[in-house]
Amino acid sequence: MKNYTKEQILHMVEEEDVEFIRLQFTDMFGVLKNIAIPVSRLMKALDNQCVINGDYIDGLGNSEENEYYLYPDLSTFTILPWRPQQGKVARFICDIYHMDGRLCESSPRSILKKVMARAKEMGYEICVRPECEFFLFHTDDNGMPTNITHEKAGYMDTTPLDLGENARRDIILTLEDMGYDIDSSRHELAPAQHEIDFLYSDMLETADKIMTFKVAARTVAKRHGLHATFMPKPSADVDGSGMHIHMKLIKNGKNVFTDPSDSRGLSKDAYGFIAGLMKHIKGMSAISNPLVNSYKRLVTGFEAPYNIIWSCRQNGALLHACHKNNGDTALELRSPDGAANPYLLFALCLAAGLEGIEKDLQAPGDINVDVRKMSREEKKKAGIDSLPANLSVALAEMEKDELIRAVLGNGFVDEYLEKKEQEWESYMEQISEWELSQYLYCM
Repeated sequence: MKNYTKEQILHMVEEEDVEFIRLQFTDMFGVLKNIAIPVSRLMKALDNQCVINGDYIDGLGNSEENEYYLYPDLSTFTILPWRPQQGKVARFICDIYHMDGRLCESSPRSILKKVMARAKEMGYEICVRPECEFFLFHTDDNGMPTNITHEKAGYMDTTPLDLGENARRDIILTLEDMGYDIDSSRHELAPAQHEIDFLYSDMLETADKIMTFKVAARTVAKRHGLHATFMPKPSADVDGSGMHIHMKLIKNGKNVFTDPSDSRGLSKDAYGFIAGLMKHIKGMSAISNPLVNSYKRLVTGFEAPYNIIWSCRQNGALLHACHKNNGDTALELRSPDGAANPYLLFALCLAAGLEGIEKDLQAPGDINVDVRKMSREEKKKAGIDSLPANLSVALAEMEKDELIRAVLGNGFVDEYLEKKEQEWESYMEQISEWELSQYLYCM
């Protein structure tokens, strides 16, 4: 994260021939929004004087006010490398403020910053590393996206099998042009499925990067005649796309998840953090897996987690305690997908973990056998629960979770529930081809 001053930004804008500035922010559902201003209005933006109408922005429209100020975060200034190189376009990610100067608490970025401030009061910082999976599909003759691919590549395959390798490479080069640090990339399990992994950074910076990454991936893919989609399950018979989150909790410069004297190498803080996540994961699912389609990924028979278990040995567990050769430990949450709003997802992960530490919650026993091979009765005897089966169940779990209401705010949760329930009702009104083929003839 770069701590630019206003003077430095004005100098870079002049040196780089920037002509337009995009002021970006994220709505309730993780959709990136922006307004564009000519560079002649940059000082107005830097003085926090640019106004937006919140009536049509999810998460802002239920307030008595309808106008808000955008406060650019100067550390997020970057030139967009996919825009023209003559008359360049730069962007800021912005915080949202009320007209009277109060921070808008229903802004997803503000929600995350509030939880991070709470962690700091407790002496903690948290670093995260996302693994972002997505598909690269063909477009039709009109340039519209399809879920069609001619590719047959599988896990870690290379060219000529991996037909998206050049697009994936260009996505990474674009991100590096913007100063982002990429750990690795590869072809994933399903044909046309890819993964790009980031290095660790703090939660706010990582959430900002994820939002920018999605735009970069779609923009670069389009130049290759492809469509990049973060839809969790675009094809029925192959694995879906997730967004695994690796977390490290730091105190006084040390990773507090690690304890070499423990039989599992985990500290008391780690067990508390695990317990908090396990306690709230059902309610969190409405945020980590926010679409009707999300729950078609979280089913048996594929790599996505379905059972609420944690493990040190089973990589496929919902929550995996990962140990490195250097003794470093991270907790990997594997249920979220790329449709999640990263600000809200991170805020809830951190809040749930901190609650587990504060209240000394006891983590359930870890499961080190392959649960996928267990029968339903065996799981029941072992006390193994499952994630919500669909969006409707997840919304019901979210509604009654007091921690989620405390983190997001009652008004935010109520609006989120109302709009997502409308989405579910709209889905339930549809008749699928599967239903017709299954029932029309024989019923």
